Amino acid sequence: MEENEKETELLEELEEDMAEEAAENSDELDEADAASEYNDSAAQFADMEEALAEANDKYLRLFAEYDNYRKRTAKEKTETYQNASVQCVEKLLPVLDSFERSLEAECADENFKNGMAMIYNQFKNFLTQMNVTEIEALGAEFDPNVHNAIQQLDGTDYASNHVCSVFQKGYMLGDKLVRPAMVAVAV
Repeated sequence: MEENEKETELLEELEEDMAEEAAENSDELDEADAASEYNDSAAQFADMEEALAEANDKYLRLFAEYDNYRKRTAKEKTETYQNASVQCVEKLLPVLDSFERSLEAECADENFKNGMAMIYNQFKNFLTQMNVTEIEALGAEFDPNVHNAIQQLDGTDYASNHVCSVFQKGYMLGDKLVRPAMVAVAV
């Protein structure tokens, strides 16, 4: 029996050793699983951070593109309005010139002349409201940006390179030239 007992003890010891070894392997596997799970989570987190950074970059680019579009369209809208206003005023200026010439002409009917003066004043007030200003030319130094010299005159009372005669008034709409003044320049 002693042999049986020894065998049993050996078997028990062997089983204990195997159980201990299995427990150690199990702990190592749990640690490996935990490390693997941590690495997977870290990789997912890195991927999510990268996707977030990419989405944020796309958002910032889209926002900048929209802001540029908004500014560009606002500028185009302002320019279109100003160009349309300039064209309208440009077409009205010959009418204003005709009114001025008609007021200078002799007229026997004083009521007619007063009526024409009233209409002329309304027209001038409208242009003033539209921010249309007359270019000061007579006596001013010649400026090729706002004056159109069609003649040079000697022996005038004006200094050299100054406007000595105005043939047609010039006008500005805000800071934009509508029509340059046609002038004579003293030499």
